[in-house]
Amino acid sequence: MTNIKKLGLTALAGSLAATSAFAGAVDVSGTAKVIYASQDESEVTGNPWSMNQGLGFTGSGELDNGMTISYNYLMTNAVFSSSSLKLDMGDTGTVSLSNGVASTGIQAYQDKMPTAGENVWDDLDGQANGVITMSTANTLGYSGSFAGFGLSGAYNKSSGGANVGSSKSFVVTSSDMMDGVELGIGMGDIAGTSNHAATDTSTVYGTYTMGAVTAGLQLSRIDKSAADSDQDRTHYSVSMAINENLSASIGKSTVEFEATGKDDQENTGVAVSYTMGSMTIGAFTNNENSSGGTAGSDDSVTEVNVAFAF
Repeated sequence: MTNIKKLGLTALAGSLAATSAFAGAVDVSGTAKVIYASQDESEVTGNPWSMNQGLGFTGSGELDNGMTISYNYLMTNAVFSSSSLKLDMGDTGTVSLSNGVASTGIQAYQDKMPTAGENVWDDLDGQANGVITMSTANTLGYSGSFAGFGLSGAYNKSSGGANVGSSKSFVVTSSDMMDGVELGIGMGDIAGTSNHAATDTSTVYGTYTMGAVTAGLQLSRIDKSAADSDQDRTHYSVSMAINENLSASIGKSTVEFEATGKDDQENTGVAVSYTMGSMTIGAFTNNENSSGGTAGSDDSVTEVNVAFAF
């Protein structure tokens, strides 16, 4: 997005022992999207037209010791969406505090399959099934790269509300083992409503890029404390950059439920996107069979959108 305004600023940073002050700038950018969405025949679509707007503020500055600190605040339709504060320590890595956005840990890698638009499970009745989630409210994070391996971790302390204890996760990635190949493995422990109700999660993925084509496979497991409630998801997809402006993808996701009597939930999706300057035209269609494992409970959605960045 193109910056539309810059505001110079000087901020005191006396709480940071390594520096006395730093100077930086705040950049303001925005997006506007017009959407046409159609549900399946069993649902009432209503008015299929909608529009949303985003406004983002980003700021950064350099400390006396060479480290940099950056801030991001995003509003969607004039309502808070997400924010993050990051301290880049160079070769040592980056620490962050994020709210409303999954920038580190296993949730940031919940779906790494290539797509030209939405994920194949988005905007469907069973979209939460088989997808690893962790609280993004005021989450501490770390990311770094060492000897060809990327490390990403997240820690979220329970606020004393519905969850007890803390959630934590980490992911190890590598893109140096072979040209065009990226691999990743992650594990997480998600807090539950009691000390013995935590959820163990894990995911492993791989993508391979050859020229304009990228293919990927991801396996995720959600091991819940309640009996017969585990979920396993297998997801694969292929995307292609047809030219410098046009991309397309196709993918499939299958969720297996531990509970007896539940069918596999299958999601398929096709997406295309075309970029022309600051405008992007996108379209996707997603279909779902056996939503939530219930036979005959299907869903589908088709969307066309035009987005402008400024």
